[in-house]
Amino acid sequence: MLQSRALVLALILLLGTTLPEVQSKSIFERDRRDWMVIPDAIAAYIYEAVSKISPKAAQFLADAAQAQPVVVTRTFLIRETTKLSILAEQLVEKIKNLWYTKVLGY
Repeated sequence: MLQSRALVLALILLLGTTLPEVQSKSIFERDRRDWMVIPDAIAAYIYEAVSKISPKAAQFLADAAQAQPVVVTRTFLIRETTKLSILAEQLVEKIKNLWYTKVLGY
């Protein structure tokens, strides 16, 4: 039972990040390219809730977030979603350009 709880917490933190980094970033940053902002915020809220109940469990969560597999996986996800964001921005610019040149005749 304890192992499954630890696994669930580790998976939640997989979507999160280190706590100071989460607290320093806004969910609504407009030019933020990675898509991990909302999971980071959720992880921060979970950490804060757990911290109020049990500081030992909160320390476990913080340590789990710093585990090498979690950090490597999170870095990979950020890198790939950033690439997708850039491609999506380029696609939007191309569509705007086509709209202005072909449809509106600018």
